[in-house]
Amino acid sequence: MKRLAILGSTGSIGTSTLSVVESFPDRFEAVALAAGHNLDILREQVRKFHPALVSVAEAEDARALANEFPGVRWVHGIQGLIEAACHPSVDVVVGAVVGSAGLIPTLEAIRAGKDIALANKETLVVAGDLVIAAAREHGVQLLPVDSEHNAIHQALRVGPPSGVKRLILTASGGPFRTWSPERIRSATVEDALAHPTWKMGPKITIDSATMMNKALEVIEAHHLFGMPPERISVLIHPQSLVHSFVEYIDGTLIAQLSINDMRFPILYALAYPDRLPTPFTPLDLASAADLSFEEPDPARFPALDLARTALDEGGEIPAVLNGANEAAVAAFLGRRISFPAITEITAQVIDRWIPKNRPLESVEQALAADQAARAAASDLFAKYEALS
Repeated sequence: MKRLAILGSTGSIGTSTLSVVESFPDRFEAVALAAGHNLDILREQVRKFHPALVSVAEAEDARALANEFPGVRWVHGIQGLIEAACHPSVDVVVGAVVGSAGLIPTLEAIRAGKDIALANKETLVVAGDLVIAAAREHGVQLLPVDSEHNAIHQALRVGPPSGVKRLILTASGGPFRTWSPERIRSATVEDALAHPTWKMGPKITIDSATMMNKALEVIEAHHLFGMPPERISVLIHPQSLVHSFVEYIDGTLIAQLSINDMRFPILYALAYPDRLPTPFTPLDLASAADLSFEEPDPARFPALDLARTALDEGGEIPAVLNGANEAAVAAFLGRRISFPAITEITAQVIDRWIPKNRPLESVEQALAADQAARAAASDLFAKYEALS
């Protein structure tokens, strides 16, 4: 029996994780849940899974829910997230909090000796070197839940590390894969949220539309697998059935395929190193769409070049990339800036930061850079509002 803490339990990854828990009650137990403000879904989860501890964003909500569920310990805020992640009964922490807010609780869980099923890519983008070093020091496993990194983790089990030539991350191309750059300039929030193959939260869906999601995944793959950036490639795969490849030096390509259902990579990460018989509908290749691949167009997707810049510069720049992008995505969702302004603003913030970039020495430094980049991005919004 593996006992889980699920950080971000009411989001798409959290609810999919609990679906896996429900399907394997003899293998997994949800000991601690952490959510933000989606209290209706959280109430249902508490009634169904009976966790020992639950964290919410606000102290007032924690007090009210403690009266409603007296058998549960209720906590709140960042300290509540940490307490959920470090609960003494927990074996594996599922990190599915959106954004850099997941960094501190994930790092504290690592220091407490918990294995991590990581769905929060920003944790490695903002402070990857520090997180990987902590995982090695404390002897814990970082098991990727993102479908692309999960696929690579599986494909890397085929051969020795010395035999790997490169990693190939696949990307759907999002809703704007066939749009001209001129048409993309007038894309609405509704256009950007209309992802063709995956159902995800709004932030990650916008990141998919800009392909910033894939840019962040390139950085994450570098840290997770110790692969030099020049040996990490991206291919557009509109059907989203091949979740990534590993190319070996003998010319062999190993791919991992499954339907577009996050329960498959979640089950793999939670069961590792075992494999469990799935109750979920598997991929039927005979009825699947034809598989196609193409190179990403840098004119449509400039975010990919920003990931290369962040890896080349190192230091605080990946955290700056993340912070500026998160602020810009929020501004776009709030209809303050245009869709292309997301990457334009992020690029400007990075360019201004590079001359003062410093080696990354602490998580506090990484988070400070992340927050400063958000403020720098916000300072640019008025200019873009005037242009829109």
